[in-house]
Amino acid sequence: MPHELKHVFASLPQMERGVAKVIGGDPKGNNFLYTNGKCVVIRNIDNPAIADIYTEHAHTVTVAKYAPSGFYIASGDASGKIRIWDTTQKEHILKYEYTPMSGKVKDIAWTEDSKRIAVVGDGREKFGAVFLWDSGSSVGEVSGHSKLINSVDLRQKRPYRLVTGSDDTCGSFYEGPPFKFKFTLRDHSQFVNCVRFSPDGNHFVTAGADGQIFLYDGKDGNRVSSLGGEKAHKGGIYAVSWSPDSSQLISASGDKTVKLWDVGAGTAVTTFNMGADVTDQQLGCLWQNEHLLTISLSGYINYLDKNNPDRPIRSVKGHSKSIQCLTVHKKDGRPYIYSGSHDGHINYWDAETGENDCFSGKGHSNQVSQMVTDSANELVTCSMDDTLRYTNLNKTEYSASDVVKMDFQPKSVSVAAGGLSLAVCIGQIVLLKDKKKVFTMDNLDYEAEVGALHPGGSTAAVGGGDGKIRLYSIQSNTLKDEGTTVEATGAITAMAYSNDGAYLAVIDEKKVTTVFTVADGYSGKEEFYGHHAKPVTLAWSPDNEHFATGGMDMMVFIWTVGDPDKRIKVPDTHRLHHVSGLAWVDDHTLVTTSHDASIKQWTITY
Repeated sequence: MPHELKHVFASLPQMERGVAKVIGGDPKGNNFLYTNGKCVVIRNIDNPAIADIYTEHAHTVTVAKYAPSGFYIASGDASGKIRIWDTTQKEHILKYEYTPMSGKVKDIAWTEDSKRIAVVGDGREKFGAVFLWDSGSSVGEVSGHSKLINSVDLRQKRPYRLVTGSDDTCGSFYEGPPFKFKFTLRDHSQFVNCVRFSPDGNHFVTAGADGQIFLYDGKDGNRVSSLGGEKAHKGGIYAVSWSPDSSQLISASGDKTVKLWDVGAGTAVTTFNMGADVTDQQLGCLWQNEHLLTISLSGYINYLDKNNPDRPIRSVKGHSKSIQCLTVHKKDGRPYIYSGSHDGHINYWDAETGENDCFSGKGHSNQVSQMVTDSANELVTCSMDDTLRYTNLNKTEYSASDVVKMDFQPKSVSVAAGGLSLAVCIGQIVLLKDKKKVFTMDNLDYEAEVGALHPGGSTAAVGGGDGKIRLYSIQSNTLKDEGTTVEATGAITAMAYSNDGAYLAVIDEKKVTTVFTVADGYSGKEEFYGHHAKPVTLAWSPDNEHFATGGMDMMVFIWTVGDPDKRIKVPDTHRLHHVSGLAWVDDHTLVTTSHDASIKQWTITY
């Protein structure tokens, strides 16, 4: 194979304020899973850098749960569809697909023999269903609620019991199979966010937005006690998870704490303080073997330390929103990948191990549109918050002073030797030197889309919406229009000079890639065809002979200069998501990213 997947750096869970996040655990104890957009992300619990992504849902996936056998996963999406798929093979073959409800799925539970599934959520005619996994035929009905159901759980031993929690502030208790409504639990005064049976089946708890946790008998549904007396938490509780021995549980709350409870005594043994920021609200949790995991509103996955409640063992970071751009830079000989996302967040990753973190301090407040690294070891980024930022890569924190405010929104940024930067804004082109604006061109007679500086700093190429590339010469910190233009076939979407400055590659809306030879005055040109939708990103390999393009057709092509027929096609790099960024780690390693908020590395062999 000319291309092979080398690493997957997965996205974080997609979070929403005030909405609980269900994390699923693997019965064998190796993996945990969650959802982001149309993806189900499976990660190794001991080394979260090892990940697998399932992308077969056509709609936003909301919840995924392992079957107790460990061989299948059931995942549900916003359209009410449930997919049951294989976990043992790489291909994740679909076993069954059902649509038990007409609205968003909020929670899924399996019986311990992996034969029955309960599904709840929002629907037009009903808020839940219980059915056989292999035929989809109903084994009871989930009735008794007047609003959408947030949570469901099944007792993991016979006689089976089913319990639900809903936005109508009630829980419901069912016996079965076939499951029949028995009675309503009216102890909460606010939305019920989570219901969970203990692994031994003796008890179940309900947790609500009123900050209370109630404990009930698992067999007859009678109330036993409430944890923590009056209130368990100061804020709403979004999730609870039992310890494997059923004696303790953890609860995650909007008051930015997680509490570890001794269920028998009804008291909190430990309180974990997760921070003071809004993004530190805790919306999900999972207790698996020795690991205590919680998920913050920021999407960060925290591994809690029972011995040190104020400092997690580790926090897994990354992106939870779509990534717009990325670049690679070597630091002390090790390659690092930098990525910028739709919410202004910039992350850096060790390309070999996947260890990652974000810059500290206050950064961009809106989408990061493009990023490049310059010779002074700085990351230059342009953003929809109308700024250019220069961030020192040795410090990994934002600098408050190195921000250049633009008059208009910058769309593209490019750098060259001698401290030059070129920003192409809406209706304006700005040349900067040493982080200061030195020259501005206004009143353009065309729509400037994207700019590229020749690595030597002698020429600035600006691609327009009219399919022309204007070549300005740079003389004593000004851009001079000498009337030189070259033509592509359509509106320019991206362009870049090769690292040695020998070629200029251009991609346009007409799906054509054009390479101009710089030495003969840009007259020699080659055209490359292959994309069947608009390409949006382009990156030169360090060998200056190959370059990669990617775009809306979800394909990545690797082209060879001088031989348009010789191409490597990497299909489905990010299934169901178009490619938004490309970069090279070395001659044979390509990095791709997309709106699924994950980053992948591919080994390319020519």
